[in-house]
Amino acid sequence: MFDAKEMLEEIRRWVEIETPTGAPAAVNHLMEIVESEFRSLGARTRRIAGRDGHADHLEIASPWGGEEPGILILSHLDTVHPVGTLANGLPFRIEGDRAYGPGIYDMKGGAFLGFAAFRELVLRERTTPLPLRWIFTGDEEVGSPTSRDLIREAGRRAKYVLVTEPARDGGKCVTARKGVARFVMRLRGRPAHSGARHWEGHSAVRELAHQILALEAFTDYARGITVNVGIVSGGTAVNVVPERAEASIDLRVPRIEDAERLMPRFLERIPVDPDVTIVVEGGLDRPPYEKTEATAALFAHAQALARELGFELGDVASGGGSDGNFLADRLPVLDGLGVDGAGAHTMEEHLLVSSLVPRASLLLRLFETLR
Repeated sequence: MFDAKEMLEEIRRWVEIETPTGAPAAVNHLMEIVESEFRSLGARTRRIAGRDGHADHLEIASPWGGEEPGILILSHLDTVHPVGTLANGLPFRIEGDRAYGPGIYDMKGGAFLGFAAFRELVLRERTTPLPLRWIFTGDEEVGSPTSRDLIREAGRRAKYVLVTEPARDGGKCVTARKGVARFVMRLRGRPAHSGARHWEGHSAVRELAHQILALEAFTDYARGITVNVGIVSGGTAVNVVPERAEASIDLRVPRIEDAERLMPRFLERIPVDPDVTIVVEGGLDRPPYEKTEATAALFAHAQALARELGFELGDVASGGGSDGNFLADRLPVLDGLGVDGAGAHTMEEHLLVSSLVPRASLLLRLFETLR
């Protein structure tokens, strides 16, 4: 059976290959190792070449099972931490029950658990009622721009979707996630000398200020809707009325009807100053992942398995998106099946060593019991 110490040492090997999304060669290096380890156990693999500056993606299928709908496991190997983080602030280390390292929680630990569960099946010479298929992606942390179509296509041959993103709030699974929309707003006004001809100018920055206040007013905590204008720029000099301005905007919505209602209000902005023009580009990056009856039933099954294994499993809705969002409208999706821990995307990122065996065992039992 699973051994936490041995698994942690193997996870360390994955963590110590730093794989920020913007370093595709580094991501591909780890992708090659993962592919080799699966192939050594008889799995069938297919690499999909990277494009647009992103790394490759990897499809894996269990050596048993045909083309019938099966279990799709979604994992990503890219992280947010830049190369050099191991040497400058976040080395792999173990402190009590915590193991630290860049990407160890989000989500190399969980990605490894999926492999470990598959290996356990092979070593026991056992198969599963449904075929197992994996997709390891290299661009999840930037919205999966080159892998989303691959994920949607894989969903056509899936009956269930399991996502090895990290557990939340003390080991809870994720059964709902907000949808994510991204926009870039560009404004153009009329420049003028700020002292001699101020009245002739029409400030793009001032107009942007009006627009920021109007857009952020759509935030509604009671409904779970948030708007964040995260990056702004504009102007050329302190003594020139700004001709240009730009803003990057993040919208999070829990339901598809919220997205349909709000999207036109973001794309079709009317300027307060009619002499300033506004152009908005963007749209829904990840659709909402809502907790359907099918997902609730899948979670209830996992919860019963966890009790058999000796622990309680809860669930939670998350404000962040994952690759599970792309399939949750038509398939039961259970997310947050990876390691427990905390500190994702920070210099305190860590997993809990005590979570490795229970979480790997839960994945194994899901593989064995889903029909």
